[in-house]
Amino acid sequence: MFGFGKGDTHSLTMNAAHPDSLLDTSVQDVIGKPIDRIDGPRKVSGTATYAAEYALDNVAYGYLVRATVGAGKIRTLDASRAKAMPGVIDVITDYASFIRNPQQGGETTAPAQGVEDVAYHGEIIAIVIAESYEVARDAAMQVRVDYAPGEGRYDFALHRDEAEKPKPQQIPPHHKQGDVDAAMAAAAHTIDVTYTTPSQNSAAMEPHASLAVWEDGALTLYGAYQMPASDKLQLAKALGVSASKVRIVAAFVGGGFGSKLGIAPESVAAAIAAKRLGRPVKAVMARQQVFDATVRRSNTEQRMRLGAGTDGRLTAIGHETIVSNLPGEDFFEPCGASTHFMYDGENRLITHDIVRLDWMLAGSMRAPGEAVGLIALEGAMDELAEQMGIDPIELRKRNEPKVDPEKNVPYSSRALIPCLEAGAARFGWRNRKPAGTDRRGDWLHGIGVASAARSNMLQKSSAKVSIDGQGKAIVETDMTDIGTGTYTILGQIAAELLGLPIADVTVHLGDTDAPPGAGSGGSWGAASSGSSVYLACEALRDQIAKAMDVDAAAMTLKDGLAIADNRSVPLRALVGKGLSATGEINAGQQEKAFNQASYGAHFAEVAVHAVTGEVRVKRMLGVFTAGRILNEKTARSQCLGGMTFGIGCALTEDLVNDHRNGKVVNRDLGEYHVPVNADVPQLEVEFLHERDIQANPLHAKGLGELGICGAAAAIGNAVYNATGVRVRDYPLTLDKLLGGLPAM
Repeated sequence: MFGFGKGDTHSLTMNAAHPDSLLDTSVQDVIGKPIDRIDGPRKVSGTATYAAEYALDNVAYGYLVRATVGAGKIRTLDASRAKAMPGVIDVITDYASFIRNPQQGGETTAPAQGVEDVAYHGEIIAIVIAESYEVARDAAMQVRVDYAPGEGRYDFALHRDEAEKPKPQQIPPHHKQGDVDAAMAAAAHTIDVTYTTPSQNSAAMEPHASLAVWEDGALTLYGAYQMPASDKLQLAKALGVSASKVRIVAAFVGGGFGSKLGIAPESVAAAIAAKRLGRPVKAVMARQQVFDATVRRSNTEQRMRLGAGTDGRLTAIGHETIVSNLPGEDFFEPCGASTHFMYDGENRLITHDIVRLDWMLAGSMRAPGEAVGLIALEGAMDELAEQMGIDPIELRKRNEPKVDPEKNVPYSSRALIPCLEAGAARFGWRNRKPAGTDRRGDWLHGIGVASAARSNMLQKSSAKVSIDGQGKAIVETDMTDIGTGTYTILGQIAAELLGLPIADVTVHLGDTDAPPGAGSGGSWGAASSGSSVYLACEALRDQIAKAMDVDAAAMTLKDGLAIADNRSVPLRALVGKGLSATGEINAGQQEKAFNQASYGAHFAEVAVHAVTGEVRVKRMLGVFTAGRILNEKTARSQCLGGMTFGIGCALTEDLVNDHRNGKVVNRDLGEYHVPVNADVPQLEVEFLHERDIQANPLHAKGLGELGICGAAAAIGNAVYNATGVRVRDYPLTLDKLLGGLPAM
């Protein structure tokens, strides 16, 4: 890594508004611009190195072995046939985070170390190490496992009545305010419906992969991970070593969408195998193993209750969700995350309960909570508007809250209504026809709308910025770029604040030898890591001003020059052999004093074939506000990706478990249907101007997941408008529409 000593450290905790941003007074004019990705040439030329592509000498190859039952105990694991195959080095079973050696009354001994109890079908129980990937894969098929069958829980419907309240989380699992039952009984208009969504898989293009190498008792793991700083701690704990002995490198990550937030089985397996063999070991999950043994979005059952007076004002909001997860796991899909603050309403009940199933771990997938929770909320709002004969946008406008309806704190900034109004004008909402009346030949046409919201979060993040003797800048942080444009955005912030062309800024990411960043998750990455770069650059500006003997506020930096006091001095003449500074941002009281969220509105037009029930999305528009947009091109790309996710959520994606054994039956991209080019029309994205001075020094808010929030609901509402058929069981496959379509 580069660097010129630690230099100054500039820390900021967001305990007050930050009304003055240097990005508003700087003059390099690169911030916000649609600059091409600075890492783009490396990616399109194949020179960007991903986890499985590092060229190390003497690499051995690992292939993971999975459990073929959904519940039970492993009595014996016979690897003799695998070990006898030419090119096989070893078969390792003792990489589990727990170690047992049970004896059961003279019966066959379980594996001396490793997995004993099988938690779900496809759980990783061993790794085969060989001189080539092909040999390791073939040998894995020769590992023989004898199980003592157990009684598993594989059917959500069968066990839904056993749902339990989870432990408290950052989002409370249960919230009650007023009396929803009484308010519903007294309301002039009510909706009481249940929406269901299936399990989903992140299906990132790059499979989970790790390449482990030990040197002098320290591990370097080249991994496909979103949050190296916390992943390093997890890996160290799993291995029983000091975190100072672990380094994770994730310079390029081929998508994650939440599935790579934490370490996966291949990382621990590769690390232990490499330590035992004394040589590097590479373990790459097969696509089917990614579907089997990483993480899924939970299926959901969501009861939505809305009560309103004759004026359309909500008096009751009930959002009661049942999800699933493994026994002992605390995570729940927070479907009511935005319901807490989206609309006004005095009486509120928002709950989440967990059904314990022996399915793969449920965890965070892109926009956990809102991606599927807004399907229910926004679908129910559409149903209420239809029942009352009110335009769906008008109903939302009538229920715009002045303050957070539960916490009674102001919004830091909120532009939901401007998004709805701008989108309606651009999309031609006034031309919308009553449900089931716009028929064009064999096709029924309809348009729908849904609101979007995603809470804004600031995470502790550090970054080091240096200026070398030539006046060029280097940014260092272990923050990752998982396809979001982080390299470019951080480069733009540094270029803008230091007055440099973007070509004179080098950005190093994804290496835990650098200062710990926020990581890519929760839509907090750009604002959090960007703020730490901002603070480091602010400290460097002070150093440059001191060298020039002027006040920093009176100095202008542009095109590699420092301009002040009627002087124009090249930056390289002021930095000596080099300068450096570290910036650190921390969340503070602002997160409690204000409700911080990004907002948007989705509009969709669909055509539904009147005979077959086939649904085609014809066009979509997303209008969004997320504070300052740091790069218009990468921001638009994120929203386009989120909207595409919404199409999949609405129409195609359904991770299916066999109710007999828990096995995932559609465990590849041939059977798990993500949207392809033919499914996705030309999508449009519009950003409205906004600044949020309560959020951070950049005045920017989270955007990466906003594009998926509400997108599926807009499509579902459009399908209803086209057909007059309300489907509440997602995805909206043709079999769920056929029975209600009009006769020819």
